[in-house]
Amino acid sequence: MGNDTTTNPHSKAATRSIGDMLPSHRDLFYAGAWHAPRSGRYVEFFNPGSGETLGSVAEASAADVDVAVAAAARAYEEWRLVLPSERAKILRRMAAIVRENAEELAMIDAADSGNPVHEMIGDAMNAASQLEFFAGLVTEMKGSSVPLGPDSVNFSVREPRGVVARIIPFNHPFMFCAAKTAAPLAAGNTVVVKPPDQAPLSSLRYAELVGGLLPPGVFNVVPGGRDVGAALAQHPSVAMVALIGSVGAGKAVMRAASDTLKPVLLELGGKNALIAMPDSDPDEVAAAAIAGMNFTWCGQSCGSTSRAFIHESIYDAVVERMKSRASAFKPGLPTEHATTMGAIISRTQLERVVSYIDAGTSEGARLLTGGKRPDDPALAKGNFIEATIFVDVKQEMRIASEEIFGPVLSVLKWNDEAQMLKEVNSVDYGLTCSIWTNDVRKAHRLAAVVQAGFVWINEVSRHLLGTPFGGYKQSGMGREECLEELLSFTQEKHIHVNLKRPARS
Repeated sequence: MGNDTTTNPHSKAATRSIGDMLPSHRDLFYAGAWHAPRSGRYVEFFNPGSGETLGSVAEASAADVDVAVAAAARAYEEWRLVLPSERAKILRRMAAIVRENAEELAMIDAADSGNPVHEMIGDAMNAASQLEFFAGLVTEMKGSSVPLGPDSVNFSVREPRGVVARIIPFNHPFMFCAAKTAAPLAAGNTVVVKPPDQAPLSSLRYAELVGGLLPPGVFNVVPGGRDVGAALAQHPSVAMVALIGSVGAGKAVMRAASDTLKPVLLELGGKNALIAMPDSDPDEVAAAAIAGMNFTWCGQSCGSTSRAFIHESIYDAVVERMKSRASAFKPGLPTEHATTMGAIISRTQLERVVSYIDAGTSEGARLLTGGKRPDDPALAKGNFIEATIFVDVKQEMRIASEEIFGPVLSVLKWNDEAQMLKEVNSVDYGLTCSIWTNDVRKAHRLAAVVQAGFVWINEVSRHLLGTPFGGYKQSGMGREECLEELLSFTQEKHIHVNLKRPARS
């Protein structure tokens, strides 16, 4: 086990080693208990920042999925009948436990996923907020009535779907585990979580913390690889599957789910644009472009605005300011509170990012800053790369047209609005877009044209709880973080009541 400690003197975890905070249970959690994998297989995990071992975790198989889903199906018959107000009380207790253990959960994610611990505390608080948010919406699962005259009553009700599979990615492991199970649980479903292949530890710790609050089988965690996700997606007893991940993973889930015609909720990749109009302030645009790139997470965020379209009249001024602002993000050990930029999740992904940096240079883009491994010998064993900005980029270059999922920002100069919008919309993705202008008419006109599911105007990268987040085109289907997410985990049933009096014989 690693023995890094946080350097924050005010942290409750300051005197504890990482090894002391990691989950003590490393098996599969289902039916309210811990179970060894039927194959007996365990996989060792390593800290992507230090290279130190974090111990081994059970790897589930399709046979384990069968048992876990069966447990969830049994539990559904009880959980669906629990009063919505009681389900809400349990979710609020879960939120309180998350807040009480936020630092510990953040440190586990920092060690396991490579994201800076300071930011991961925010992730834990965000998860608690979403648990509370959906607890507050339990009475909003309403049907409707249809007036068809005095001889009948026609109304609909919403009922939970059954067993829901939640497949989550590595960039926000704990937040997605806790927050993305809130809506299905609030709606009366049971859940089987497949935590990220690369970072499962915080999901296991969450099961240790809150598993006892729920009836056995309501919340289940089955760590494993792609075969576990496939087994869940195609399982006949799984009523719905929700995924946050790559476009390729989303397509695989849709194919697997098609055999049983189960609905899917997909939040997938992005190659998102930031658009700066000529009347926007260069300082604000430069700050937004850097913030929107999510360098803190090494750009490992599907909502990152990785393409910045800057009008030629302010282009040089913005580029000049970008370099200095990017210098605030320096790779460091994820478990240290002072760290502003974490590590890439794996060596394989690091090599992929480096290949894109090489491609950007070979295709003629100009490297403004970054592009190499840090020189600090303390980081030599980790998967680190500097915050990287390319300027004078053309849309046809790979760095501008393909999702890198790394800290690489492409800056493009434009002078023709129609051509710029064509390039913005030319990619297969459509998750987010950030528009910068002081002209309200231009802002609304551009927002109406860009093909993206979430548009910020004079803002970037913020998720606003209660507003629908999701993508156009291959960036996914369905919306999350809002009432629509809760309703997606229900199905509507119409009931017709005949009020006519029976004819007298």
